[in-house]
Amino acid sequence: MDTVAAVDKPAPLFTLPDLSGTERSLQDWLGRVVIINFWSAECPWSERTDLHLLAQMPAWGDRVVLCTIAANAHETPELVAHTARERGLPLVLLDPEQKVVNLYGAQTTPHAFVIDQEGVLRYQGAVDDVTFRRREPTRFYLRDAVEAVLAGKKPSPAATAPYGCTIVHAGDL
Repeated sequence: MDTVAAVDKPAPLFTLPDLSGTERSLQDWLGRVVIINFWSAECPWSERTDLHLLAQMPAWGDRVVLCTIAANAHETPELVAHTARERGLPLVLLDPEQKVVNLYGAQTTPHAFVIDQEGVLRYQGAVDDVTFRRREPTRFYLRDAVEAVLAGKKPSPAATAPYGCTIVHAGDL
């Protein structure tokens, strides 16, 4: 399936249930910057990203929504809910059929997307610049992208290669 999500184009709309079963739509957050974080309860890279994002969110306040999407086909809603509670994640959506994973072309957990206040995708890719040889980040792409969008600017870079744990699809089980 070809991805529909493309930088500088309207972000593909979706509706998914949260952990309590309430349907949440991307459209509900128009007027705010939205971070979509494709996520895994089992991936250590996702856990590291959670710590970074949760520390950063208070500085952005209500101007930014963190929308975490459970991306792996093999992770049960119970595991996802338990891990989300443990980490203090404010909003986790379930994508059991991986429709939004496929719509956005998410490859790893984490794989981050930043959508501006008008619903345009402005950044997609890695959270930071960690590599196999450089374990401590020198640049936080996701934070920089959100800051640029909040300032009315385009992020640079607008896309980076995501890294982390490969998303497990139903066909992989």
